[in-house]
Amino acid sequence: MRSARRLRFLILPALVLAPASFAQTSSTVAIPNFNFEPGNTARWTGTGELGFAAARGNSTSENANAKLRVAYEDRDWRHEFNLTGLRASSEVNIGTDEEPERVRETTANRYQVGASSAIKYNEVSYWKSSLRHEHDDFAAYRWQSTFAVAYGRVLMRDDAGRFLALEAGPGYRRARDVEEEETENGPIARGYVDFRYPLTDNTSLINTLLVESGQDNTFAQNDLGLQVTMTERMALKAGFQARHNTDVQDGRENTDRLTTVNLVYDFE
Repeated sequence: MRSARRLRFLILPALVLAPASFAQTSSTVAIPNFNFEPGNTARWTGTGELGFAAARGNSTSENANAKLRVAYEDRDWRHEFNLTGLRASSEVNIGTDEEPERVRETTANRYQVGASSAIKYNEVSYWKSSLRHEHDDFAAYRWQSTFAVAYGRVLMRDDAGRFLALEAGPGYRRARDVEEEETENGPIARGYVDFRYPLTDNTSLINTLLVESGQDNTFAQNDLGLQVTMTERMALKAGFQARHNTDVQDGRENTDRLTTVNLVYDFE
């Protein structure tokens, strides 16, 4: 169940971090400030994403996904809150040709909330505490809740908009098995990677990787996105998300994948 090949999708950050020869340009994606210069002022930043699709005719279906991130940062602290949701449903025929009957079935229902606070230690280092809770009706685990503390370090940040930060630390997880309805508890090791790279004046590559590894299960989520700015506030973003649990029940997939095209609003 814990075979290494089931974590193949974790090579995505390696591909993202591969050497590139792009010209330096201005970033189109808000990045953490981590500015310790005298007179640095506090600021609010935030982004919202929304994607929706509906089909009518021979098939009837709807699916929607949304994301919200709000952060407050001053000279010494950075606080962040995020919320994501995914829901899809469709009508299926359970009757016969003589007596057709269509019913609506939910095919995806997931939400995730998270919050964190980071205190800055110096120009490139910080200590961070984070909370995360997710609920998924169609995953191996009905819900998972984690708390972790971590040491973070900014390895790259420049005026061109390039940014790379790494975090690592211990934590604790509670999770509910979807079939056996048993609650698992135990310590975890948490790692997080945040990488942003401007490709052109209005296009940025974004990749985040979260890993929570414990004795019962290792959860990993990688989000890769290509964002194209249309106006000062609006952008389009194509994203690919891969979520992996090493321990799942028989008949369930270890990895869930989601491809999205969303409208992004920046309310910095």
